[in-house]
Amino acid sequence: MMHLNKWFLGFVFLISFVNLNSQNLELGKVSVAELQEKMHSIDTSAVAAVLSNKAKTSFKYNEKSGFSIHTEFQIRIKIYKKEGLSWANFEVPYYVGYENSIDDSVRFSDAVTYNLENGVVVKTKLNSEGSFMTNANKYWNVASITLPNVKVGSVIEFRYILKSDNIVKFPHFNFQYEIPVNYAEYGTEIPGFFVYKAIVNGFLQAKTEQRVSSGTLHYANKNDFTRSDSVNFKQLISTYSASNIPALKYEPYVDNLENYRFSIQHELEKTQFYQEQVKDYATTWEGVAKTIFENKDFGKELEQGVYFLDDLKIILKKEESTTVTELEKLLIIFKFVQQKMNWNKENSYYTDKGVKEAYANKIGNSAEINFILINMLKIAGINANPVLVSTKDHGIPVYPNHTVFNYVIAAANIGGKQILLDATSKFTAPDVLPLNALNWRGRLIRKDGTSDEINLVPEIPSKKNYTLLIAVDANGKIDGKFRVQNTNSEALIFREKFSGVNKESYLEKLENDLNGIEISDHAIENENMDLSKPVTEIFTFATTNHCEIIAGKMFINPMLFFALSKNPFVRENRQMPLYFGYARQNKYNISVEIPAGYVVESLPKVMRISTAGKEATFNINTLNVGNKIQFVISEEINGAIFYAEFYGELKEFYQKIIEKQNEKIVLKRI
Repeated sequence: MMHLNKWFLGFVFLISFVNLNSQNLELGKVSVAELQEKMHSIDTSAVAAVLSNKAKTSFKYNEKSGFSIHTEFQIRIKIYKKEGLSWANFEVPYYVGYENSIDDSVRFSDAVTYNLENGVVVKTKLNSEGSFMTNANKYWNVASITLPNVKVGSVIEFRYILKSDNIVKFPHFNFQYEIPVNYAEYGTEIPGFFVYKAIVNGFLQAKTEQRVSSGTLHYANKNDFTRSDSVNFKQLISTYSASNIPALKYEPYVDNLENYRFSIQHELEKTQFYQEQVKDYATTWEGVAKTIFENKDFGKELEQGVYFLDDLKIILKKEESTTVTELEKLLIIFKFVQQKMNWNKENSYYTDKGVKEAYANKIGNSAEINFILINMLKIAGINANPVLVSTKDHGIPVYPNHTVFNYVIAAANIGGKQILLDATSKFTAPDVLPLNALNWRGRLIRKDGTSDEINLVPEIPSKKNYTLLIAVDANGKIDGKFRVQNTNSEALIFREKFSGVNKESYLEKLENDLNGIEISDHAIENENMDLSKPVTEIFTFATTNHCEIIAGKMFINPMLFFALSKNPFVRENRQMPLYFGYARQNKYNISVEIPAGYVVESLPKVMRISTAGKEATFNINTLNVGNKIQFVISEEINGAIFYAEFYGELKEFYQKIIEKQNEKIVLKRI
């Protein structure tokens, strides 16, 4: 990123900046009542609570370093339960990856633990041994503290200041944590020559108060540096506050909790300095593409190709009479890069060591591996471009900005059809991406600055097709043969789960997961041969846990170990979207041979359950001929992401499935 001081050089050289007066954030006034409190007044299950979270962001100016943003935080936390002691460890990540700018910095102070001992408030201050700084990667450091003498009942508080010279990257303020927050307040003091857009995230609302105040800039006279002139300006003072903020809690089928945390961030839109033109910072996707391509660790790396030419000629070589199609070339190149390269688990859309060194060492980050893939495809005559992605754990890219992405994949266009590729995993296939990359939408970018939004959600459902042949003996023991075929994302998940694990440990876990069955003759078909084709798991099994004999009758659940035991959705309401990642279909073809001397008394009735728009469906069909019972059961989720308004309907859908699965096969003696 270009150093912002250079952009403002003509202005910065002449002025000195008058800081705004602001309220002091009071520390040290912990009450006996706070220390005596045994549980949170609203959320009695809370292991801890943020009693107060206050922060203020203001601008400062230094003649040497120019403008900087200073954000002062003050946090007070109450510990209620043993499980809450982890809140005595607090971390703050800060950015250090600038090319031409000073690293951000974090400084903790006034860190104290308060305890009530014999009716007296006892303070324990943090010493230097409880403060740490670690390097996460070449872009980020982490400052952390561990408060001393923390126990159940303690109140802890601390202050820290986050300083950044990057006025474009405004700090985020979190109103919401994984524990309840009694009160949160964030203030900003923004001089009128900066215009920021405040963006509130989450489902809660903050009370907003704003007023305009006056400020003054003193600067040296252009003609006589012994004299000073001054300029008056307006500044916007804003305060955002909220009370009784509930804890942010995990819910099933959520892509990333951070996407829904109640928080506020600011995006720089423009600047207008004294006697200068307006500078527009409102970013477009075209601007993002242009900026990223201009970075030497992106654009130049997509122009490298000499280092692999010999290998490319070898892998594409066929008999002279044979014509290699573009799709065949793509599959050959993709498989070659996938097998040759090893991912170092680092997410980035910028290279680190560079594609040439990564290729030589057979290891690289996500950009290096997929840039090698793109470069090979292009030299082979295939139209290929990078696609910027924000992984699930990074968040949803809401507005145009290069920082909203952290990953890159490849897109190839063959015959007008776009194919998405990611060679970081050994088990992906064309149009089958790692699950962490299935995060709503990506952005395909080109060198000329143009870009397209790309839907990352697979269009074709992933399937698990089960076939079970089981026989029940007179004692209720079940022997069976099991076969499941996994396609697309389900195949990727299976291959990744099965790869590198000890088979004995895998089977032991599988037996436990399937309610205590005994497995033998286990085999895998097409584990690694053709990753675009299904992978199939086969075994025989025996169990005495899935048939009950009561008063001479047998009761068997037709879905055996597949039956749902509880509804995955238990909350009354939901605010977060429901994220399934990809559309999926589970189909079960189950054949049951009943023992001699028994006949069918009753079977689960044929039923079709679906939501109003058929977003989810469940069908069960039965057929009884002689001593054989045939079940054909299907479950479908026909979408990847659903709005929260769909929650009630989906919850009811699953409840009906559970009720249906309680219907048993009932056999009676002849």
